[in-house]
Amino acid sequence: MSELLTVLGVGGPVAALGGGAAYLRARHPAAWWSTVGLPLSAGRLLGSYGSVMESCGLTVAPSRLRALAVRATTQREVRPVPPRRGLLRPTSTGMRLRLRLAPGQEPADIAASAERLRHAWGVHAVYVEPVKPGVVELRLVGFDVLRRVRMPRKAGGGLLRVPVALREDATAFVRDFRAVPHELVLGATLSGKSMYLRHLITGLAEQPVALAGIDCKRGVELAPFAPRLSALATDPGQAAELLPALVGLMEERYDLIRARQGIAPSTPDEEITSDVWGLPESEQPVPVVLVVDEVAELFLVASKKDEERRDEMVTQLIRLAQLGRAAGIYLEVCGQRFGAELGKGATMLRAQLSGRVCHRVNDEPSAKMALGDIAPEAVGAACTIAPEMPGLAVVGDTSGGWSRIRTPYLSLSDAAGRCAQSARLVPELPALRPFRPTVPARPVEHPTSLLKPRPVTD
Repeated sequence: MSELLTVLGVGGPVAALGGGAAYLRARHPAAWWSTVGLPLSAGRLLGSYGSVMESCGLTVAPSRLRALAVRATTQREVRPVPPRRGLLRPTSTGMRLRLRLAPGQEPADIAASAERLRHAWGVHAVYVEPVKPGVVELRLVGFDVLRRVRMPRKAGGGLLRVPVALREDATAFVRDFRAVPHELVLGATLSGKSMYLRHLITGLAEQPVALAGIDCKRGVELAPFAPRLSALATDPGQAAELLPALVGLMEERYDLIRARQGIAPSTPDEEITSDVWGLPESEQPVPVVLVVDEVAELFLVASKKDEERRDEMVTQLIRLAQLGRAAGIYLEVCGQRFGAELGKGATMLRAQLSGRVCHRVNDEPSAKMALGDIAPEAVGAACTIAPEMPGLAVVGDTSGGWSRIRTPYLSLSDAAGRCAQSARLVPELPALRPFRPTVPARPVEHPTSLLKPRPVTD
């Protein structure tokens, strides 16, 4: 009986702790990492750093001076030298560690062993990022941060910079229009493409930016944000009128830049500019972001007349993509599929969209259309996105780099409410005034009286 009580007294708390840890890991991974995962992984890393580096082939022969010093002071065997390790910095999602590379090493050597380091130290993923020559930072992620997205507090926003998603390395993916002027967003139905647009529009709605939209699905995607939009076209006919207005606005801004470039002998060099951002702040025009939803609707034709209108609209879109950046006009083009089969000009337009975001697609050719020409290795990752992970996407750029991201959930009512609250920030652009969407006035809600009315008696 005493042995049974001893087993229950020892095994009961152990079982409770094990069950609690398993529950935390499944339901609350961030809490599990802070309480259990971080101490275990940190202990593994600190205790096995040298042996793990040696087994991964990341050690080099010591210098002659070091070898002579070791032989002179001790009788130990001279062992290979691993990269010098800095301080271990815990985070809410993992750990960070800086390494000073040994002579003859490069960051690619560490990146090639990232999967081995992940298993050796018991973390979810290991990412390598060069900091400066000879120094890299290991970013260890303790759990799958894309399963339950929680955006970091410091996401690095700013003018034309919108944090829209979370990367798989627990950093924020920031849509920077100044760095990547135009972007293509592809995704099948219910893949999370609309959620991406909601975060992008609500982030821009709080900035001094003009928002214009083309939504040929009768405005079902962009109409809820009408209070903050400077222009909205809900069918190809309206789009055929809006695009020339944007091209005219772009030409006016080029005339402003050329007028500023009237170079005189007394003009300082820093005042000579080739885009609107080089103008004085008092003369800088308001940036314009054009969001095109379901771009394929602009390419579809049913008659000869529609074909002529299509060619004109595509030409204007290509002009905006080629010349709009210097005039402060940026494109965000969305669709389910975008390739040469849409018609003349589709491939040329896609080539101007340097940013690429590919959500779950219905076939491999669609993923190749989005990523195949800039990051071929990302095509396979885009084809493996599961339907039960809406918002998960693969983002790439013209540098060849790519990563997985996921957009947090944002309801349509919350997004529309934020746009309505920032309606006062809609800039005054005479060229877009005819296309300003009409916003129906909200009915006045009278407060309900809590007093029971009494009939008037004589």
